[in-house]
Amino acid sequence: MEDEHIIEALGKTRIIIRNGKIVEIGEPMIRSCPLAKRFLKPVINFTKDEIRDNIEFRIKEFGMCTKNRKVILKEDFVPFGSSELISFGIRNSLIDSAVIVCDGAGTVITNNPWLVQGIGGRMSGLIKTSPIKEVIERIEREDGIVLDKEKAIINQIAGVELAYKMGFKNVAVTVINADDAEIIRSKFKNTWIFATHLTGISKEEAERLTNVCDFITACASKWIREISSKKAIMQAGISIPVFIMSKRGRDLLLDKLKELNQQFIVKIGNLPYIKENQPYPLV
Repeated sequence: MEDEHIIEALGKTRIIIRNGKIVEIGEPMIRSCPLAKRFLKPVINFTKDEIRDNIEFRIKEFGMCTKNRKVILKEDFVPFGSSELISFGIRNSLIDSAVIVCDGAGTVITNNPWLVQGIGGRMSGLIKTSPIKEVIERIEREDGIVLDKEKAIINQIAGVELAYKMGFKNVAVTVINADDAEIIRSKFKNTWIFATHLTGISKEEAERLTNVCDFITACASKWIREISSKKAIMQAGISIPVFIMSKRGRDLLLDKLKELNQQFIVKIGNLPYIKENQPYPLV
C-alpha cells in the first residue's frame, strides 16, 4: 500500500505527505491566524513557504506521518483544545473513552488520556492516511485500539460503535462534519461530540453542528461565530473561540478551569465575545 497522508492545516491548506516528504501544498483559505503565530514553529503569514517550513518541522520534531510518530504527551498545547478537554475528562472520570484520529493509524479508541493528548494535540485535520506498522504498535502498547489496522480507515461512527460494544458508557468523539455528528447523536445519544477543523464550512453545516455538538471550535469560521455563539451556554477563549453547547460541557469546562494554575477572567455577557485578534479573513 502506498504511504500517503493527506492533512488540512494552517488555513485548511491541503497537504500531501508521501514517505515522510511533502509532495503537494494547496492554497490556504486564510492569510493569518493568531494561534499559528504561537506555534513552536510560528507561521506568521500563510504562504506556501511558511506552511512547508511548519509541516517539515512537525515531521522532524514528532514524526508526523512517519514511523517515528510520538503518541504520548502529558502537557497541554492550549487550554481549551478538544484533545486537552477530552484528556481532562478521562482523567476526571467524566469521559471513559475517546474516539480520535491519528496519522498512520486512522480511527483510534482509547481511555488513556496521555494518548489522547499525544495524538490529538499534535494533529491537524487528517483527511486520509495509510497504516504505519510502528505507529499502530506504539498506539496498542499505550492502550489504544486501532479500528482498521490493514487500511487505517477514518470512520468515527464505526469507532464510536466499537467503543460502546467494548463496554464504555461515556464516549467522546471528534468530528469534522455535520453528517457524522448527526448520525452519532441519533444512534448514541450519550456521546460527547467535539466538532473541530471547521474553517470554511457552510452556514447550513454550522447550523446542523450547533444542534448536536457539546463543544464546537470556531477555527476561522465566520458561521460558527455567528450561529453557534447564539445558542452556546459558554465561550472559552477569544482568538479561536470554543463554544460550549451543553450543560455537561459547561460543567467539564468549569472543572478544567479549576486545574489551571493561571489567572483568568469570568465575565457575563452576550456571545460571541470577540476582539480584533482573529484569523484573517474569516471564511
